[in-house]
Amino acid sequence: MSPLLLYIARAGLYLSLLHVFYLLLMRRTTFFRLNRVLLLLGSYLCLLLPFVRLRTVSVPLGQAIEAVAVQAGVAAPAIGAADSPSVSISWQEIFLALYLAGALLTFVLFVVSAMKMQRLIRSGVQTEREGCSLVLLESEVPSFSWGRKVVMSRKDFLHSPAIFTHELMHVQRHHSLDLLLFLPLQCLFWWNPLLWVTREELRLLHEYEADEGVLQKGIDATQYQLLLVLKAVGEERFSLASGFQHAKLKNRISMMTKTSSSGWIRLGYLALIPVLAAFMFACNPGKNNKAQAPAEDAEEAAAGKQVIAADEASEAAVNAGENEKEAIPYQLIEQKPGFNGGDAGEFSKWVNGQIKYPEQAKMEGIQGRVVLQFTVGEDGQVRDAKVLRGVHDALDAEALRVVSASPKWEPGRNKGKAVSVIYTFPVVFKIQ
Repeated sequence: MSPLLLYIARAGLYLSLLHVFYLLLMRRTTFFRLNRVLLLLGSYLCLLLPFVRLRTVSVPLGQAIEAVAVQAGVAAPAIGAADSPSVSISWQEIFLALYLAGALLTFVLFVVSAMKMQRLIRSGVQTEREGCSLVLLESEVPSFSWGRKVVMSRKDFLHSPAIFTHELMHVQRHHSLDLLLFLPLQCLFWWNPLLWVTREELRLLHEYEADEGVLQKGIDATQYQLLLVLKAVGEERFSLASGFQHAKLKNRISMMTKTSSSGWIRLGYLALIPVLAAFMFACNPGKNNKAQAPAEDAEEAAAGKQVIAADEASEAAVNAGENEKEAIPYQLIEQKPGFNGGDAGEFSKWVNGQIKYPEQAKMEGIQGRVVLQFTVGEDGQVRDAKVLRGVHDALDAEALRVVSASPKWEPGRNKGKAVSVIYTFPVVFKIQ
């Protein structure tokens, strides 16, 4: 899987976990502002969690972790002047294209809705009132607010002042900013149904806060609830904006009459920490280097760059009970083995000149990284070459053939004595 799709999948998992936790435990509490903040802040925190690694790679004592990769590149097979080149599209590319198309469509729908809303706002008469820009329309339209603007019909403004107070609460509590901050999450995780459910829950929190603000202004709760019922007759409004006629009217009325939640319930969010930690461990399992090649960039490795990671504990153990007849990991050798008068990078160049792309694999478009392990003996001979991770029988055999035919090396030395050295060596086959 491509790194982008893998990241989106992992972040989507953490987001789903957060949103399920909120829907099951916190949605019915009266901590409206806290829930708003934690939904937004927690969602963006979930974008960072895939970069956190709670488990490290454990390297067995006798395992070499030095990586010298070589790219064996060949030209694509000739197909004749009259033929058209074949284009191979992987399923990853298809998924990536669909994902980007969905993200773009989500953003386009936002832009279209914003343009329609701005067109309606420009058609009204704007005046400054109580710290907001009041836009009055002669037509019967559902009231809504966006940014500093409150949009409503002149009739509602004159006969139902509670509606203006409600929209003013949206402006004063910056609910439009919440929806803007949620937009990148919508574009990135448009495929996740829980995200859309959470977006509606966030808008419902906005309504709870606005209703609470209206009642704190001294407006009679019974009359206000009756006004809600009269106005909620399925009138359509913009999905971007906060409005008086919001759905889930029963929930809003129920929340107005609900006793304030106990402050101890706020500690419920702490229960999410061990759950997230458990999922992070599950998404980042411990790795064994015997089954995985080092992630060294092929071009840098072809130039002879070596990646060396020394484990101090392993080194201490080897120095304490070293057996000169046993193979020693490359990173623990005092004097590194040499090849053709140079370092291990010269071996990469030699392999690159000897490798031949198997015709069968070339015709079938097979490519990938073959990971080998071999030992440079005390006499400089290469022996015990084997495949740790293969790609295709033909590619595996070719990589093994070339490495096994290596000329003699200058052996590595520990404390002045020649010793056997273990290498892990990736060979990258790539059709250019």
